[in-house]
Amino acid sequence: MNSEAKDLDLRKGDAERPHFEAVTTLCDSQAIRSVDFHPNGKLYAVGSNSKTFRICQYPQLSKLRNGQQTTVYPPSVLCKRTKHHRGSIYCTCWSRDGEIIATGSNDKTIKYMRFNNDTNQLVGHEMELNIHDGTVRDMCFLDDSSTKSRLLVSGGAGDCKIYITDCVSGTPFQAFSGHSGHILSLFSWNNAMFVSGSQDQTIRFWDLRVNVSVNTLEHERKDNTLGNSAVTAVCVDPTGRLLVSGHADSSCVLYDIRGNRPIQRFYPHSAEIRCVRFSPSAYYMLTCSYDNSVKLTDLQGDLAHELSSVVVAEHKDKAITIRWHPTEFSFISTSADKTATLWALPPS
Repeated sequence: MNSEAKDLDLRKGDAERPHFEAVTTLCDSQAIRSVDFHPNGKLYAVGSNSKTFRICQYPQLSKLRNGQQTTVYPPSVLCKRTKHHRGSIYCTCWSRDGEIIATGSNDKTIKYMRFNNDTNQLVGHEMELNIHDGTVRDMCFLDDSSTKSRLLVSGGAGDCKIYITDCVSGTPFQAFSGHSGHILSLFSWNNAMFVSGSQDQTIRFWDLRVNVSVNTLEHERKDNTLGNSAVTAVCVDPTGRLLVSGHADSSCVLYDIRGNRPIQRFYPHSAEIRCVRFSPSAYYMLTCSYDNSVKLTDLQGDLAHELSSVVVAEHKDKAITIRWHPTEFSFISTSADKTATLWALPPS
């Protein structure tokens, strides 16, 4: 059951507005670039520049009381692998059934492992993919529960191609060309469709059943949809109707996918946006930025009107990645300040 709050008034004064509180903080020796929740919400995986990979336990939020928790504890780490890659871990991704966890690195490799959901343990040998000739910047899964297929979409620097790998057989079977710059962000929302954002300042929509991109958003269009800025982050809401993109010029663009039109461009941050994510019910959106902050934007209303955004978390250095919990109204943010922090609203 989704416990997403619909009635947060982001326009209230600071004293009246609900505040997210830090619940746990994982500290590392280097910047933490990646995090992803297990689909059941009980675990999350973290990858860092120190080449370390961890699986952590999600805490019981019922113990959190408004203003009473003065100490932020480290999470319970169920699994830790040092030197998991030969380089920094740039991205981490669970399959939708939680049975595979994948990581990508600037060592140009992808590793994926099987995970037992009953014992919460990694099982068997890890698989290593050497299909990229540059840093693997992002990944997403296309899972078909009816056929038990698990397809991993990956992209990054180098040849600017997007690769599709069958994780059951361990074989790459498809490569998509089209981008002329590094691929910085990938996101999927059903078994066949995914979207990519690139240094080439374009967003491309892809369908596994077609060998070329089915739609491209670019700044050369008359309406100047995306502006002249690298697309650093993309996300699609659960209905597949709304796209949000984050950009190096600190802007966000909301785009009506089915109507094929931009809704609005706005600037929630003062520096490059690194990640954007809709909440599970798409009432809200999180953005994180190199201005060190994480902001929450209310999407309940006319999306063409001015949107209300407030700071809900701050780091001591650049904020890099954010992920919503699958069902709880909480999120994790990672940062160049070498931390991954879980934030939640205290019970009212």
